[in-house]
Amino acid sequence: MASPDRTTALSTRALVAGYERDLPIVRGVDFAALAGELVVVLGPNGAGKSTFVKAIAGLVPIHSGTALMGEVDITTVPAHEKIRHGLAFVPQTENIFATLSINDNLLLAADILPKDRRSRRVADLYAMFPDLAARPSLRAGQLSGGQRQMLAVARALVVEPSVLILDEPSAGLSPKIVAEVFAKLKAINGTGVTIILVEQNVKAALAIADRAVILVEGLLRHEGPAATLADDPIVAELYLGVRQKAAAS
Repeated sequence: MASPDRTTALSTRALVAGYERDLPIVRGVDFAALAGELVVVLGPNGAGKSTFVKAIAGLVPIHSGTALMGEVDITTVPAHEKIRHGLAFVPQTENIFATLSINDNLLLAADILPKDRRSRRVADLYAMFPDLAARPSLRAGQLSGGQRQMLAVARALVVEPSVLILDEPSAGLSPKIVAEVFAKLKAINGTGVTIILVEQNVKAALAIADRAVILVEGLLRHEGPAATLADDPIVAELYLGVRQKAAAS
């Protein structure tokens, strides 16, 4: 678990979740992300990574346990209300409105803000994402995969969340674009936003993360500093399914 001497931004306690009550996918996960941390959630296919973050975001039923923002219990808060508690979620797919322009996507996300703050906040996001600012009237469906992810992240940031969760943001992107997206996420994290990142691109994710947790069969099996996990034999065994040979052999 994360060190208790720093403020916890988001946590779960004995979280059990899944689409069917009698078939839980997440099976009692205790997790914590500290304020300002970038934590990557790793694990083999079917480990429950996406289900875990979707449950926190309110998109998958939680059957028992709790999810908290700081000390506030958000377990039963509806998905569309969690942003008011500072939690933003970027799903892997269908994370923008393809038929709307870039600008309209941002304005729609800003609708939750007071009217006198909307234009200023959209301008702030354009300053953060100059590629979007270059063509605000372009239909979002015409963007490249990387640009779509940037727009999805920008939409999530409109309301200045304290915690940003992303589900597989590198899926389908070239290595070059993955590097650009991850560099942007690291910059966003540098502003103080806590980021929780579900990823299959282990190398790229560990390169930007502070800490990693590994889910296997819906259980949190291992965690530690990202800088040390890349060469950790436990990662090879739990994540890759490869048992390391003893040094003597």
